[in-house]
Amino acid sequence: MTTGTTGGATGAQTGTQTGARTGGATRTLDFGRKGPAKGTSLVVLLHGYGADGADLLGLADVMDTHLPNTVFIAPDAPEPCAGNPFGRQWFPIPWLDGSSEEAAKQGMAAAQEDLRAFLQQRMDEEGVTPAETALVGFSQGTMMSLHLAPRWPAPFAGVVAFSGRLLSPETLAAEAVSKPPVVLIHGDDDQVVPFEDMNRAGVALQAAGFDVYGHVMKGTGHGIAPDGLGVALQFLKERLPG
Repeated sequence: MTTGTTGGATGAQTGTQTGARTGGATRTLDFGRKGPAKGTSLVVLLHGYGADGADLLGLADVMDTHLPNTVFIAPDAPEPCAGNPFGRQWFPIPWLDGSSEEAAKQGMAAAQEDLRAFLQQRMDEEGVTPAETALVGFSQGTMMSLHLAPRWPAPFAGVVAFSGRLLSPETLAAEAVSKPPVVLIHGDDDQVVPFEDMNRAGVALQAAGFDVYGHVMKGTGHGIAPDGLGVALQFLKERLPG
């Protein structure tokens, strides 16, 4: 893993990805959108546990000057958060909300299917391919991104993984069907998702053949510092079409 710095949104809209969870179909994901009416690339922002899509959609206001032809979309996770009734969750987290490991496992699997359907519909509607699409996750959103991207049939342009962890690293090499570049960004004072998880993810990803970059946000807790955002922006600029 390489550690160090790696190499226009106008207005906001909201929408709904509809579906039904009957016999394996998917749940509705509400989402916000910022960017041009017709873009050449797509960034999907995946929020953390207890937040919602609006929590990350504001990043578009910082990135739009440098990525003027990029559409930014931020979905809300499918479930109300057990640990924060005002937020959303992709799946329950036992050490935070007292849920069972089985509930977390089932919730993760269901959320992966929801997100997979959502991403496909959004790419279809925006007229972009996976190679023109990047995932940007924070915390639980990073867990979702790092699990879904390697199992997508074609590689995404890249994955920006803020302050999260790689779930089921032992299955990654066998289950990965595509290997997008990944940048791991983590604060070394994170008390929510331990800083050590960054290295664990990097080791597993590299062992599975991924190109992995890393950046440490010095003195930063569980959040996104300006230097980390700058690294993410440069990573995206180098990999998304103009």
